[in-house]
Amino acid sequence: MTSDIGALIVITTVPDEHLAVKISESLLQQRLAACVHALPAGWSRYRWQGNIESSAEITLLIKTTGTHYPEVEADIVRLHPYDVPEIMAVRVEDGLPVYLSWIVNETA
Repeated sequence: MTSDIGALIVITTVPDEHLAVKISESLLQQRLAACVHALPAGWSRYRWQGNIESSAEITLLIKTTGTHYPEVEADIVRLHPYDVPEIMAVRVEDGLPVYLSWIVNETA
């Protein structure tokens, strides 16, 4: 996606807390993320293969950098049970400079 060193927030959803912990541990151990924040479980309604579906999901907000995005994406895909997992990256346009530097330092 991007090779920019700037901060990214990668968003993904997972079906349960076990997988949320597994993905976050993997990303943190490899220094691909500085922080993974899990939002409380909610639900998603979506169209899938011509049907309207509903699932309980936990949303993960992964703080990383553009240089690590390909590896973050690959790790999520490797660990995720969905055929097409939600993986979206949002470029951080502005933020507390010391926090943004922390993201870069923790993923170096």
